[in-house]
Amino acid sequence: MSNDEEKQEKRGFKVDDRRRFSETGEVRPGAPEPPAAPTEPSAPAAGSAAPGAPPPRPSEPPPIDLNFSTFVISLSTQALAHLGEIENPIDRSVTVDLDAAKQLIDILGILKDKTKGNLDATEAGLLDKMLYDLRLCYVERARSRSAKA
Repeated sequence: MSNDEEKQEKRGFKVDDRRRFSETGEVRPGAPEPPAAPTEPSAPAAGSAAPGAPPPRPSEPPPIDLNFSTFVISLSTQALAHLGEIENPIDRSVTVDLDAAKQLIDILGILKDKTKGNLDATEAGLLDKMLYDLRLCYVERARSRSAKA
């Protein structure tokens, strides 16, 4: 051992440069080989999973056609769920939350105002129809709730 190495050992640590390339970009002699790229594990055959192992994950969901119409339909579906028109797909319950429904209807109204002149006829028609139907449903729900009270 050289005198420098002895001093470093007395300090309690030693630094080894494990970089594969030098500062000039050349491969260093004796540098470790890069790790092999991980390979995708093949799906186990049905019933061959180890006991206690988590079940295999399902494959990726199908891609969604992301466009303005899909966004509008998504927001309106949420509003319909808050209006009690469709059931919650998780627990199959039907709940009415008029404040949340009003907020989503207002968001759709803002989208209509802010996108005026930038939508094609199909998108504009969809947004108009959705807003009309949701507003009508909201008014009916609000009236029936105030009549019960």
